[in-house]
Amino acid sequence: MGGCVALAGGGEGSKGDKSSLMVLSLAKMILWMTRGMTTLLLWICVVQLLTVGEVWGPRLLKTWPSCYTSSQTNIHSSASSSLEPKVFLPPKRAYKNNGYLMVSCNGGLNQMRGAICDMVAVARYLNVTLIVPELDKSSFWADPSDFEDIFDVDHFIRSLRHEVRILKELPPRLKRRVELGKFRSLAPISWSDISYYHNQILPLIRKYKVVHLNRTDARLANNGLPLEIQKLRCRVNFSGLKFTSQIEELGKKVVQILRNNGPFLVLHLRYEMDMLAFSGCTQGCNSEEVEELTRMRYAYPWWKEKEIDSDLKRKEGLCPMTPEETALILRALRTDRDIQIYIAAGEIYGGERRMASLAAEFPNLVRKETLLDPIELGFFQNHSSQMAALDYYVSLESDIFVPTYDGNMARVVEGHRRYLGFKKTIRFDRKVLVDLIDQYTEGSLNWDEFSNKVKEVHADRMGRPKRRVMIADRPKEEEYFYANPYECLDL
Repeated sequence: MGGCVALAGGGEGSKGDKSSLMVLSLAKMILWMTRGMTTLLLWICVVQLLTVGEVWGPRLLKTWPSCYTSSQTNIHSSASSSLEPKVFLPPKRAYKNNGYLMVSCNGGLNQMRGAICDMVAVARYLNVTLIVPELDKSSFWADPSDFEDIFDVDHFIRSLRHEVRILKELPPRLKRRVELGKFRSLAPISWSDISYYHNQILPLIRKYKVVHLNRTDARLANNGLPLEIQKLRCRVNFSGLKFTSQIEELGKKVVQILRNNGPFLVLHLRYEMDMLAFSGCTQGCNSEEVEELTRMRYAYPWWKEKEIDSDLKRKEGLCPMTPEETALILRALRTDRDIQIYIAAGEIYGGERRMASLAAEFPNLVRKETLLDPIELGFFQNHSSQMAALDYYVSLESDIFVPTYDGNMARVVEGHRRYLGFKKTIRFDRKVLVDLIDQYTEGSLNWDEFSNKVKEVHADRMGRPKRRVMIADRPKEEEYFYANPYECLDL
């Protein structure tokens, strides 16, 4: 009996020992699991901290010298700032949107440039949303470039956000309305003041929600506008319209090549075939060339003037200076014979034959085609507006800018150079010059007399500060706003 009892007591002791062992093992397992989980969590935190280290590292991990030393922090900071500069955006302007304005620009690059500035000002004044302007693809140059191929579109939108809302395209609902023809398209009246847009265009925008202005050249007056409108036109032109990085980088390269060889003059020699055909100016052309230019003029119905007296037009100062005349004038102005002259133009009509006199007087003639590798210019081929943008960039950087005709590029570059500190720009008085050239050629003036008169005529035509010339009721004849935006300059 006692044996049985003793046996039974021994069994109960064994069971107790086993239970204790199981509890102990479970406690150890929980402890190891806790340590493992803690370690894992710590490593996750470390990895996350390292992931955001470039931003927060200097502040959170400054006590970890093995990961972030002060020198490494400086390296990361400088690298980050050079690769990804901070962009400080102006606050968006809050306004009740009256509708959407679409615009199609017409003409060459600089005609469109002025139009873009005007349309931003109009959109701002009317409190509407502007759609990124469409560039002309159907003019004589037939350039297929879009806005973003020439200008930095994101910069354009961001830099003007405190003035006007600009979108790359219409919202889907309104795009569908346009596809269905439920919008209004028209050409605004040339040289209009801002009240025209308020009284005539704004009601159409409110009615149709979307209005398309299909011609935009010279559709805003030069003068008589509120000062804030004039200043906005300048902000768009000088700050909002920034060339693409590709154009700017190539422009910088051209300028650096020229600068390495000393000062340089940019000659905007507007003597291409389209200009001569359009203007009817045939001074120095042979009979075959005159016929070719006449045929071209009649081939373009939107060039309204067909029968043109070239000699009369030249005497009125309405023709571009020829390369031969330009050589005489530059020499008369005592231009350094050895200065580099960068020809900012397309193909000169008549080629080397017409350029011979200029090259003889100034042997350091260069063009983008002679300074750059053909591969570098390959992308720009058949894109005249992008080529013009490259010339525009180089023209702004030149020591002297000399246009031979007062076209859009000549005037817009002149105004931009004024803004940059009244950089030297020589504007030819063509009406006076052709008379002086004829007198010199005929022997009525000797060289010294001719040279002195040319210098005297141009003493006040060097891009110096002055007020814009205004002619009431004759806006086409008065000084162009973008050639002398004095409202935006320190006079």
